[in-house]
Amino acid sequence: MDEFIFILELIGTVAFSSSGAMIAIEKKMDIFGVNVLGATTAVGGGIMRDIILGLTPPGAFSHPVYVLVAALTSTILFVIAYAKPTAFESRVKTDYYDKLMFWCDTAGLGIFTVVGIQAAVRAVGGENVFFFVFIGTLTGVGGGVLRDIMAGETPYILVKHIYACAAIAGGIVCVVGRTAFGEAYGTILGLAATVLLRFLAAHFRWNLMRVS
Repeated sequence: MDEFIFILELIGTVAFSSSGAMIAIEKKMDIFGVNVLGATTAVGGGIMRDIILGLTPPGAFSHPVYVLVAALTSTILFVIAYAKPTAFESRVKTDYYDKLMFWCDTAGLGIFTVVGIQAAVRAVGGENVFFFVFIGTLTGVGGGVLRDIMAGETPYILVKHIYACAAIAGGIVCVVGRTAFGEAYGTILGLAATVLLRFLAAHFRWNLMRVS
């Protein structure tokens, strides 16, 4: 199970760092800014999670492989954009960029939500469903919130489709699934529920109510 979680974390790190790096490139940041935003998006939620759980130093510092993977991913995207600037300037002509951003964000959200729950269960134990779901959601959305603030944008979770709510729903499925079917199945079910809800919300343009 540990190897499975590690693989999920690496996939989530690549996905979230990609979304952060692409926003940084769009904002015309330099290579340092691209790396900072990419790494922050990838590990920001995990750092906040570890601080709340009392795990110091946070995993991002005690196991820098995640920061290194985020930096490598961000640098590759920067090199691509530097060599071919039109690769990230064509979003007006095509929705490829938006689709790529959506799937990177969705994959990262689902993965880090269930990974956060696993970390919380191992750190404190017990059956505190509210706390586990809270930690999972924070892990899933925290990096994206920091990314948007640093990029000068309204945090994505506050304005776009069903985002944090998908993490909450997936977190509940994960916790309940762990109890009913075991850790592995609970993790897979929670991940699938988060991704599916995000996809359906985007496809059918579901949004929470707001003042017009």
